[in-house]
Amino acid sequence: MSVAMQIMWNRLISIVEEQAQALVRTAFSTSVREAGDLSAGVYDAQGRMLAQAVTGTPGHVNAMSDAVPHFIREIGAETMAEGDVYITNDPWMGTGHLHDITVVTPAFHEGRHVGFFGCTAHVVDIGGRGFGADGNSIYEEGLQIPIMRLADKGKVDDTLIRLIRINTREPDQLIGDIYALAACNEIGQRRLSDMLAEYDTPDLDAISAFIREASLTATLARIAALPRMSASGHMRIDGYAAPVDLRCTVAVAEDHIACDFAGTSGTDPKGINVPLVYTKAYACYALKCAIAGDIPNNAASLEPFRITAPEGSIVNAVRPAPVALRHVIGHLIPDTVFAALDQILPETVPAEGAGALCNFQLSLRPTRPGGRRSEVLTFNSGGSGARPTLDGLNATAFPSGVMTMPVEATEHAGPVVIWRKELRPDSGGAGQHRGGLGQVMEVGARAGHAFDFSAMFDRVNHPARGRAGGEGGAPTVVTLSDGTLLPGKGKSTIPEGQRVCLAFPGGGGYGPPAARDRAAILRDLALGYITDTVARETYGLSDAEIAEALA
Repeated sequence: MSVAMQIMWNRLISIVEEQAQALVRTAFSTSVREAGDLSAGVYDAQGRMLAQAVTGTPGHVNAMSDAVPHFIREIGAETMAEGDVYITNDPWMGTGHLHDITVVTPAFHEGRHVGFFGCTAHVVDIGGRGFGADGNSIYEEGLQIPIMRLADKGKVDDTLIRLIRINTREPDQLIGDIYALAACNEIGQRRLSDMLAEYDTPDLDAISAFIREASLTATLARIAALPRMSASGHMRIDGYAAPVDLRCTVAVAEDHIACDFAGTSGTDPKGINVPLVYTKAYACYALKCAIAGDIPNNAASLEPFRITAPEGSIVNAVRPAPVALRHVIGHLIPDTVFAALDQILPETVPAEGAGALCNFQLSLRPTRPGGRRSEVLTFNSGGSGARPTLDGLNATAFPSGVMTMPVEATEHAGPVVIWRKELRPDSGGAGQHRGGLGQVMEVGARAGHAFDFSAMFDRVNHPARGRAGGEGGAPTVVTLSDGTLLPGKGKSTIPEGQRVCLAFPGGGGYGPPAARDRAAILRDLALGYITDTVARETYGLSDAEIAEALA
């Protein structure tokens, strides 16, 4: 029996991965089809997540673990029917901000309701001020879609579609994404029905019980093996107009781990606040990576991680707080949790990294006939922190896992020119293990266009810190091509002919630089990861060694 259950469990994972790939292939927005800013999962009839796709982000999928019960409550299980599709972008019942559309579809097999498929995707535009930190409340940040039916027994709500179209700048793109979300759930439902028929199983009850018991038991065993102690972590970050303090206390009990964010800064006036659902998603992710990373991610394996935060803090913002850039704060939560975990589990967690995605959005407008208006969102990454035994990863988004967009895809999306995009030498913190490198970019508009530049960065004034004697990574720097400094968050109007020059942050180093392997230093120098100045002054290479490495 257990062998058959394990096979079906693996089959469910395969199904949700196909679900996610279908979304990638059919989505209109570059944020989905190029960057993979999405999630997909399957749930039992009670709304408990059983399996998630490998493709996707922890912020989405862990938040969606809490989302499906909201759909059940708001829609009413007794009213659900085959052909129904439900939708929302409610930040507090979905995944944290209005730019994420969540679609949930009830799954039926032979006329019986057996579970749900859910998926989320980040869309380029949802109206309002546009994607950025400048809003003063949720009402400025875009169109709010409550939990409701997108389709009722197969019939799409045309009034809802018309409302969405008239309130957004990229209506064709957005409606295409919504249909892609619905379609990928439908593919998941077909594959699930095929599986249940193949194994002659009427519903998901038995496999749900098996998955939940196995996952919970394994997670509890990992927690039971940890020392019974607590520790606190703190990180100061840029914020919007004033720095933000993130604080957490991690306490290990016999059957759970508590993570409380008491002492964290209060709600910000601008759109960098985080709904608790998103804070929980990334705090759980950090704990799970360090303690139970190889145990499949589902409702049961997340259950022993108990996340709390004071209501009204920046990590438990309440309606109508502006939350558009909730990811900029949310992606730094794992490093805060790691600061506490490092005291409980030494030599386990990495140094701090860039954390937040290095996103920016361009709102382009023509300045002469023949041009076109366009919204272009591009995802980029700084470096991740060095690990206890390995260097950090260059230009890699941790903790989100979102992919960096190809230049070609960005330039195809609108009248944008990426003049330069390359690794940033010396940006990774020095150490026995070097921090990952950030990137440098130079961005402008095609002739005949001006643009607004919406910055979504952190680590400008508070770069990633090293660990265990490692040095910090390089900070974020944003300027115009004439050298004028631009803010790390907020919208700036860029004069025609000017470009935006970006230097993304590096990850912190791990361990003292003096302990770094000589061959690794020479390799970094030969590859251009470090300059001869750092090789000489930080790592102590001689002029002869430097000349040989660069020959």
